[in-house]
Amino acid sequence: MADLTTKFLGLNLRNPLIVGSSGLTDSVDKIKNIAKAGAGAVVLKSLFEEEIIAEMEESMHRMTSREFIYPETMDYMDHDEDEDSVRKYLRLIKETKAAVDIPVIASINCVSAQKWTYFAREIEAAGADALELNLFILPTDFSRTAAQNEKLYFDIIEAVKKEVKMPLLLKVSYYASNLGQLLQKLSMTGISGLTLFNRFYSPDFNLETYQVVSTNVLSQPSDLSISLRWIAVMANRVDCDLAASTGVHDGEALIKQILAGANAVQTVSTLYKHGVDHIGVMLDDLKRWMDHEGYGSLDDFRGKLSQAKSNNPASYERVQFMKSFRHFIFE
Repeated sequence: MADLTTKFLGLNLRNPLIVGSSGLTDSVDKIKNIAKAGAGAVVLKSLFEEEIIAEMEESMHRMTSREFIYPETMDYMDHDEDEDSVRKYLRLIKETKAAVDIPVIASINCVSAQKWTYFAREIEAAGADALELNLFILPTDFSRTAAQNEKLYFDIIEAVKKEVKMPLLLKVSYYASNLGQLLQKLSMTGISGLTLFNRFYSPDFNLETYQVVSTNVLSQPSDLSISLRWIAVMANRVDCDLAASTGVHDGEALIKQILAGANAVQTVSTLYKHGVDHIGVMLDDLKRWMDHEGYGSLDDFRGKLSQAKSNNPASYERVQFMKSFRHFIFE
């Protein structure tokens, strides 16, 4: 019988399949269903840096508008009748931890190391098993150099690490001028894991209203290739765990990412399409394949097709292969 247990971020997971941050993970009831379906861990829906700062500034404004201010008024946030999004998030962590027996990873979507980082302490105190920092840094500011853009990653990690001891998982994009080296350097900062990759808002145009609209909200199976390439390239070249994300829609994709070297695999879009019971289908596919190939554990084949172990490592680097198109028939 195949053993699917794995260790990720220093946490013991019953299997490598993690449900990523999304609307599927924004309530205790939803997460209970996810755990029942067999997921190895869950990442809560992200709280945005802007939300944390806005709530902090609003609370300070309410406190300082009072006639008399004492140190004890700092407890005001804990006793105000109106529960803001920040306190709802902390309550979600506490209640989820009490309701399920799988690791619960909190998530902050951030773009700076300013003001909000204190909240990481609150997340740790609420009982989260780890914290995912989802960094959406799109290099569109032409006044900033590549080095300045990349420095933001390190500033955020440094600021959060000063606040907490819990494992940190960094979720990043592939927009970088020297991606491999950047990922390697990030792994040396003391973080516990890297998730490759997050998804950006994808713009499209409405030709009738002339408005910018969203498109491709959910990933497609064909999106697997980008993360698969970079998991395979970075496996055994970083000082932390690797999680694969984007384009993981079935058991085959799950298997491929582990073969590339992933310690864990995040999935979301396919669960929107097929429901959370699809988790069990994907895990059953993994078990059957392992049994068929004679693998007793994930470590038996993890990274077997990484660049470091591939018999054709150049295939991960060569972007254009003429032989791939020479016999392609266009219809």
